[in-house]
Amino acid sequence: MRSFSVIASWRYVLPCVLLALPSGALAQRKAGEVVIERGTLEPEPGTRVSYEIGTLYVPESRRKPDSRLIEVGFARIKAPRPTGAPPVFWLPGGPGLSVLGAFTDDDAASKGRLRSWLTFGAVGDLVVLEQRGFTRRGEMLEAKNEAVPLDRPGSVQAEAQAMRSLARRVVAEHPGKDLSGYDISELAADVEALRNALGYKKVSLFGGSFGSQWSLAVMRLHPGSVARAVLSGVEPLNNAYDMPSHVFAALQRIAYDADQDAGLAPYRPAGGMMEAVRALHRRFAKEPVRVQVRDEAGATQTVVLGLEDLQLALDSHTQEGEQWPAFILSLHHGHYEAWAREVIEQRQAGTTKLIGPLIDSSLGVTAAREHQMRTDPAVELLGTWNFEANIASAPEWPTRDMGDELRTPIQSTIPVIFVHGDWDTSTPVENTLGLLPYFPNGHAILVHRAGHDGTFYLLRSEPAVKKAVYEFLKTGKTASLPVEVTLPLPTFAVPPFPPPAPGAKAGELPRQP
Repeated sequence: MRSFSVIASWRYVLPCVLLALPSGALAQRKAGEVVIERGTLEPEPGTRVSYEIGTLYVPESRRKPDSRLIEVGFARIKAPRPTGAPPVFWLPGGPGLSVLGAFTDDDAASKGRLRSWLTFGAVGDLVVLEQRGFTRRGEMLEAKNEAVPLDRPGSVQAEAQAMRSLARRVVAEHPGKDLSGYDISELAADVEALRNALGYKKVSLFGGSFGSQWSLAVMRLHPGSVARAVLSGVEPLNNAYDMPSHVFAALQRIAYDADQDAGLAPYRPAGGMMEAVRALHRRFAKEPVRVQVRDEAGATQTVVLGLEDLQLALDSHTQEGEQWPAFILSLHHGHYEAWAREVIEQRQAGTTKLIGPLIDSSLGVTAAREHQMRTDPAVELLGTWNFEANIASAPEWPTRDMGDELRTPIQSTIPVIFVHGDWDTSTPVENTLGLLPYFPNGHAILVHRAGHDGTFYLLRSEPAVKKAVYEFLKTGKTASLPVEVTLPLPTFAVPPFPPPAPGAKAGELPRQP
């Protein structure tokens, strides 16, 4: 059960803090001010928790003296009792993940997020800051996408052209907004502004995926404000786009365990999972396939699937590694219907969260990394979907190129715990391995068989390690932290059809009409 109340109290005073007042013109606010409302909730019967939810006012572009102010949402859960530790600033991923609904929404993700946040009381205050341009307390910048035709295979070059067109249209459709202000340096400055507004001398950072990249930007641009950090699914500032061979290596690790699974044995070809991948590549390199499916109303649709569609799909089904082998083996045996339905939905007109391409095209990668990505041997199997559209459209987006000085790692003495799963295909574990030498006070925990998840989900079977991470955030001690955690073998899903008869040729199905 959850209750919400807004309590105004003029006795509550903090540097640059305003309590919730009757709404007025945004022009009356000043950069760095915050408006705070108080609420209570009951996560468990008989247990009431107080929290604050607020709005931070910041310039849209700090490089321009006449910039308009924008609003960024945040929340704070104060520790039940003072601990003397720096507050933990929890930075969400994405870009384009709004999380403040955890205090009001009833979906499982929101409830789980709130339960996790409440555990940080053992460390100290917890502050959650949303991203400018995608926050419930301010603007959510989005744009409509055009539908992609179903009668031809997917194309990364067509995707790149569509992204260039979208960028030009977005600029034209937002004449009153300065979209140049939505880069990672501005997000880092927002953290610094909130730290100042709430009166904290130093903070600890906690972030996964883009939240880790955001944290690294704060550490790079405002190092004196950061006591320590815990980062998972790590995305270095020069790794906004993944190295294809690193993604492929994660697929190989998943495939190795899947090759030992007895339930998948009747579906696996000789040579195992990676041979299934190579066979699919050869099949789709010869010609695309036409797949006809029926929707719930009985209407039929036909979609053409080609090699580039396969390249996109190969690593897009690995958020849960235990599901990926069944997907690949279904395609290997010619069962394309579920995949076709997904592609039909993906090609429909939709919306893009603009904060994503604004940040990613601005941050980009160094020329040396781009060369490595384009010449990487795994490009043949995975294609260039991971980076092509953002690199091609970067000149069209109004955010500035952040430059190699920011992208290139430098040594930092800030203590950091890196937690990374070796089944992670969204931010491969090599990201952490490459960054760790630059953090002499860093400590890496490699989690075998873990995917792209948050820190404590990666460590879900290790309560003692979770406790040690909280101790690190509280005191900086790392003595009880392991360097490796191995999760148990998962129960792999099996394809949703009977195993093929012995001797049946893979992919041999009746011709689609």
